[in-house]
Amino acid sequence: MNQFDVACIQLRTGNDVADNIKTVTGFIREAAAKGADYIITPETSHLMEMNSKRLFASTAHESEETAIQLFADLAAELKIWLHIGSLAIKLSDTKVANRAYVFTPEGKIAATYDKLHMFDVDLSGGESYRESKNYQPGNKAVTVDMPWGRVGLTICYDLRFPQLYRTMAQNGAGYLTVPAAFTKNTGKDHWHILLQARAIENGCFVFAPSQGGTHENGRKTYGHSLIISPWGDILAEAGEDPGIIMAKIDPALIVEARTRIAALQHDRQFDLVHEEAVLEAKAS
Repeated sequence: MNQFDVACIQLRTGNDVADNIKTVTGFIREAAAKGADYIITPETSHLMEMNSKRLFASTAHESEETAIQLFADLAAELKIWLHIGSLAIKLSDTKVANRAYVFTPEGKIAATYDKLHMFDVDLSGGESYRESKNYQPGNKAVTVDMPWGRVGLTICYDLRFPQLYRTMAQNGAGYLTVPAAFTKNTGKDHWHILLQARAIENGCFVFAPSQGGTHENGRKTYGHSLIISPWGDILAEAGEDPGIIMAKIDPALIVEARTRIAALQHDRQFDLVHEEAVLEAKAS
């Protein structure tokens, strides 16, 4: 397969949808001008809002969300594969979906994916998140075929569930995508390690565009968008500020990594047996 250029866009999304779309559109145009064939944006690309009332006031049902057609038209105009890491899409009066969109160079929707795993955690220092309060999780894993091979779609917290990535790799994915808004707190400890692990254990490229910096709502995200080879090498990395990282991707490296260590071929089905230990009574 031919080599291609991938671009990951790093954002610092705020509360104003129109401003956010203007910003991300500018970065998409810039990446396309630099030769990117496939452009990926982070999670929550058009809205970073944690307040429930404002979230529902700023979102729309899919049939009414103008951002979808805007990005479709942009992909067609620029003749690129465009992957919007996620948009908040209203499902009902009480739930939205955290939904990714992949657009073809003809402006068609090739795939959508709703985030499977909800970020419901209590971190140190009183930092707490309950994504399930406003968001409804998806119920299926999604891959999509592009000219360079099969791409697995995930979002942020999905990263901590390796079985999801293994399943996609075992079903033909050579590229794993992780658009994210990782917290600064967890990102500094786990972001690089987890992404490199997903690349190495599956022999896949990993593309991980992220949010970075302190947002209008006070949330702090880690940034450090990454492009990682199937051998675990970091090919490009951002800092904390918004911007673009790019790398030339050689699909042959997937075959090379999987030939050197054929872990996917060595997977086995097994039963788990729990053995109860028999403890000798102590002599009195």
